[in-house]
Amino acid sequence: MTFPTKIAVLLRDDLPVWQRLNVTAFVVSGVAGTQPELLGEDYADADGTTYLPMFGQPVLVFEGDAAALAAAHHRAVERGVACAVFTQELFETGNDTDNRAAVRAVARADLRLAGLAVHGPKNAVDKILKGARLHG
Repeated sequence: MTFPTKIAVLLRDDLPVWQRLNVTAFVVSGVAGTQPELLGEDYADADGTTYLPMFGQPVLVFEGDAAALAAAHHRAVERGVACAVFTQELFETGNDTDNRAAVRAVARADLRLAGLAVHGPKNAVDKILKGARLHG
C-alpha cells in the first residue's frame, strides 16, 4: 500500500541507543498529537482486550550527522513543513515546561539537534531528508 504522505524521523548518528529510542518516542508524539487523523483505530486481541491506536502508516527512521540534521531542519522550515525537534539540552530536563524553555532559549540556527520528525507530502519529506540514510 502506498501513502500520499510520509512520517519520518531523523536521528543524529552519534547518539547512544537509549537516546535514539528516547528521541524517536518524543518526536513522533509531536506528529501524532497534531495529526490525529494519522492514527488508526484501537487494536483488540482475540480475548477482547483493547489497546491504543497507532499510526496507520509506516514511520521511517533515518540517521545523519549534526550537519545533516541542521540541513533537514532548515529545509523543513523553508518549505513550511511542520516538524518536532529534540535538542541536546532536553536530555538534561525532566518535564515539558523545562523542555519548551530549553528550546525557546536558543536561536533556530543554533539549535543542537539530536533528532526531528516530519510529516508531509512524500516528495517534500524526501527533499527535506536529502543526504540522510535509513537507520540501520
